[in-house]
Amino acid sequence: MVNLIADLLAARGAVRHGDFVLASGARSKVYVDIKAALTDPGVLSAIAVAIVDRCSFEAVAGVAVGGVPIAVAVSLAAGKPYAVVRNVEKGHGTGGRIIGEVKGRRTLLVEDVTTTGGSVLGAIRLLREAGGRVDTVVTVVDREEGAGAALAAEGVTLVPLVLLSELLGRDEPI
Repeated sequence: MVNLIADLLAARGAVRHGDFVLASGARSKVYVDIKAALTDPGVLSAIAVAIVDRCSFEAVAGVAVGGVPIAVAVSLAAGKPYAVVRNVEKGHGTGGRIIGEVKGRRTLLVEDVTTTGGSVLGAIRLLREAGGRVDTVVTVVDREEGAGAALAAEGVTLVPLVLLSELLGRDEPI
């Protein structure tokens, strides 16, 4: 089966080999650099269209930093509002960890890469506390290291556009 997103990511060199520490704290010999690939408008647009084609939602939210350009692109493609979930509360201005309105809305959470699901679980809790109804997370790449099971335990479905194993099949080691 053809996966346009996997092909685009591979063509942009999104897979890197070396010794990396992931957001989960785990070490890995493979790093998926989605953030750099997202700077290409063609890649970002294709990801947004793929998400809009697969999901029903009233608002979209992204976790800073990697999920934000995806949320904005999905918002524009769907004509629906977006929100940003900050990693930490800022100590100035209006404060808060969520920018945008999710109260009463079925909110789709988008992320660039999922590993264990820790980052998105925290964001789901914040969105739900703000009144958002979150039952689906779309990730561009799932590293297949437990995020799906962790989210399922919270009543949330993980929808990966690409699995790491699929992406590695297209990758030429650096």
